[in-house]
Amino acid sequence: MRRIWYLYLLVLILFSSCNEEKKELTIGDWWAKMDVSPSEVLPFNFKLSKTDEAEYSIEMYNSDEVITVDEIEVKNDSIRIQMPVFEGYIVGTFTENEIKGDFIKESLDRVVPFSAVYGKRDRFKIHAPAQINISGVWETYFDVNTEDEYPAKGIFAQNGNTVRGTFRTKTGDYRYLDGVVDGDTLKLSTFDGTHVFMFKAQATDSTLLGYFYSGNHSVEKFIAKRNDAFELPDANTLTFLKEGYDHFDFSFPDITGNTMSLSDARFKDKVVLVQIMGTWCPNCLDETKFYVDFLKKNPDLDIEFVALAFEYAKTQEKALEGIARLKKRVGVEYPILLAQYGTSNKQKANEKLPMLNHVLSYPTTIYIDKKGEVQKIHTGFNGPATGEKYEEFKKEFNETINQLSQEEIEAK
Repeated sequence: MRRIWYLYLLVLILFSSCNEEKKELTIGDWWAKMDVSPSEVLPFNFKLSKTDEAEYSIEMYNSDEVITVDEIEVKNDSIRIQMPVFEGYIVGTFTENEIKGDFIKESLDRVVPFSAVYGKRDRFKIHAPAQINISGVWETYFDVNTEDEYPAKGIFAQNGNTVRGTFRTKTGDYRYLDGVVDGDTLKLSTFDGTHVFMFKAQATDSTLLGYFYSGNHSVEKFIAKRNDAFELPDANTLTFLKEGYDHFDFSFPDITGNTMSLSDARFKDKVVLVQIMGTWCPNCLDETKFYVDFLKKNPDLDIEFVALAFEYAKTQEKALEGIARLKKRVGVEYPILLAQYGTSNKQKANEKLPMLNHVLSYPTTIYIDKKGEVQKIHTGFNGPATGEKYEEFKKEFNETINQLSQEEIEAK
């Protein structure tokens, strides 16, 4: 009798669990935050929806940027949100109107606490009307009073309390920053799937004094002053061939294991652009999307692109997975070679490319003419968040390609 009763209870439990109502997240607007320090949080907004296949999908917002996240797994009350292209993911538990967990980047052993609540609300809560307007150009220095101090150019537009813009550096830009001036306090943030960037500063009409939080692993003090005439060094002068070298070359494997070098037949008598990059790098992603779009619009152009990936993934297998993921998600048809894994250290990268004075930035693009001679090296990438600078780059890029292509025609 006891055994029958036990079996009955077991069947009852199994039947109840099978008929347990599946947990669902509320569709609509959500507000999320990441803890970048014990006292500061990085906020952002997203919208949760369901596809025709009843799968969850997210749109994350940073100023004019919309990032679609379509790899979301739920099981019972657990959730995993895989970022597009990048390796980072959010994992945690959820109820109908709340998610709690962490944003994780395994290769860097970084974990940032994350939470989100259902409901439409402003990115930053505003406590007071803006006392100043920061629209304009700001000469900025990060990591001030340290040996790592570096310059940047702040470019902002303010409307009421709302601020949008970015910081440009010698190596690229900090992409779409979205925020407010709350009284006399500037607050800006972005989360694009890998960057966890938060800026907070005390502002006057002519100065900014604040801190830049990169995830919860780095805090940099920064200062800025208004300077409409301020400009960063020319991106075409920062990286060059060292004395004693008259050519650029490489020899690295593609994702199938086949070694490729600049002396291969596919590059002979062609204009070649060599992109130094990493699949973890948002500026590289912006540049890669630009190149993919350019090639689609110019299918008959006799030109070759090849990327050299310097990956911080801990294993070769993970690094190759990252490259394959980027190629699939962005539609990259040109080869991406694995130049390095286990670190993205620029000094290590320079050892792989000893003909360069340094690898200053991911990305860097080397323009090589039909004769195999380096005509130009462009350091960094000014993406769409930089506005006019991005338009200037596109114009310059087209002019350079046209010039190199014309030289190719004249040489035939």
